[in-house]
Amino acid sequence: MIEIKSPAELQAMRAAGLVVARALAEVTAAAKPGVSTAELDEIAEQTIRDAGAVPSFKGYHGFPASICASVNEQIVHGIPAKSQVLAEGDLLSVDCGAILDDWHGDSAVTLAIGGVSAADEDLSTATRLSMEAGIKAAVAGARLSDISHAVEAATLAAERAHGREYGIVREYGGHGIGSSMHMDPFLPNYGKPGRGPKLRVGMAIAIEPMLTLGSEETVELEDGWTVVTADASRAAHWEHTVAITEDGPWVLTAPEGA
Repeated sequence: MIEIKSPAELQAMRAAGLVVARALAEVTAAAKPGVSTAELDEIAEQTIRDAGAVPSFKGYHGFPASICASVNEQIVHGIPAKSQVLAEGDLLSVDCGAILDDWHGDSAVTLAIGGVSAADEDLSTATRLSMEAGIKAAVAGARLSDISHAVEAATLAAERAHGREYGIVREYGGHGIGSSMHMDPFLPNYGKPGRGPKLRVGMAIAIEPMLTLGSEETVELEDGWTVVTADASRAAHWEHTVAITEDGPWVLTAPEGA
């Protein structure tokens, strides 16, 4: 069953989403060469707790931090560490979640640390544009796979525009969200349109494409969390929590005023 939220409950999710947006803004401002991912984790956790919220990642199935910090070939679930010091040219994906009044927000951004290659810039842009295309497809009456198809089509369009190929990570994708962080339905980032459950007002879905500059194949490291590209190519990850409303998609994790 897919959870349907009332308008008041979506407003509560928006409040949680704003906390996540502020935490990511603080991390973005601090993410520079010479800064460790552990320092970024501390910034995010303090921002979340100062808002009266709780980091949803910390302790989740034993995860030890408040953000996932995935560098270069790491796709998702990277564990922040004092030993992971950012360097010029790194590509950093930061995933962050917060719980406020029992409702969840979840969002991710990919950050260029100093100057990065044109390929890395294109990769992050393609991933963000694919997410934005998925968001536009999140309308009442559509089918779940319409979002998946929009993400894939935008990725293919970016390939043509950038003159390079991208791998669409297939083992990880979006998900329902609300009173829990991960809920039904699972949302692949590829597929044919017109399939799956019908999108209804009150649903909320985390839309999160992950693209690579090489293979779509993934490997989980021995830490039991960090997922990397099998060919060591770079990866990017963008995510927003989105509500289905009568007026169209509502990005619950957008920054205030956006």
